Amino acid sequence: MSAINVSLQILPSVSDERIYEVVDKVIAYIDSTGVKYEVGPMETTMEGEFDKLLEIVKNAQEICVKEGASRVLSVVKIDYKPEGVTMNEKIGKYRK
Repeated sequence: MSAINVSLQILPSVSDERIYEVVDKVIAYIDSTGVKYEVGPMETTMEGEFDKLLEIVKNAQEICVKEGASRVLSVVKIDYKPEGVTMNEKIGKYRK
């Protein structure tokens, strides 16, 4: 299967002081998976195989709970084309 894009915005229900700490743990996990990703101010966009990216989304929820979140609200966006889609084809022209 060709690469797709999945964007994940994760909002763990933890104290305000811990939100960035918990989100940073999720981003560190994403980094450890070896998928291509970019962190934005509102979400992290990943590029890779569909099943692997959905597994990452699932595991991100579990990381938040392990860090003490009583609830996790996530917004997931999927850009899928059978022939594949890359982040570069969408935003490459904006990079300097």
